[in-house]
Amino acid sequence: MRFVSIGLAALLLVAPLTQAADNPDVTGLSQRLQALDADPGTTSVAAYERLQARQAVQALSEARGSRRAAALKVAQARVETAEVAAQVAVVQREIDRLDRERSELLVEASRRDAARARQEAERLRIQAQIQAEEAARLREQADADAAARADAEGALDSVASGQAAKLRAARQRAAELARQEAELMGEAPPKPADSGTDKP
Repeated sequence: MRFVSIGLAALLLVAPLTQAADNPDVTGLSQRLQALDADPGTTSVAAYERLQARQAVQALSEARGSRRAAALKVAQARVETAEVAAQVAVVQREIDRLDRERSELLVEASRRDAARARQEAERLRIQAQIQAEEAARLREQADADAAARADAEGALDSVASGQAAKLRAARQRAAELARQEAELMGEAPPKPADSGTDKP
């Protein structure tokens, strides 16, 4: 069963690579995923996140036209998430290993020297806490990066909408002034332009 899963993962990884010869974004993201698979420290962790990243890269390789920009953002976010998840898993695995070592040391030290065992346990506890805090920082950084990207996209949309509204108001005002001028001059008012077809 494990060999089947590995084979499926390999097929999912190769698929975007075979379509990425003329797409540097797909190539770069695929290489980052390949690096996770090739690293002995991360090859067996964050499998779900890496699968999502591969699917996103595959979707990017197939995206065309206006859909490509959105597909690129999703693929980049998925690959970053997979990388962070792998790093967190490695740190957590190291913390677990240190916890196991601490337990073994406590058992052995309790037979020989209780005082020395307490000192070693405290050292390991502090080391594990530091690594746990680093893992939490990585998670928070990933969340903050995602929120910042969302805020930036929202701000751009808001600015574009505001500029379009100002342009429509200016055109309406110009048409009104032209109509009033025509009335004062005793001329027929000019036909207002169809603002619905204008673009900001």
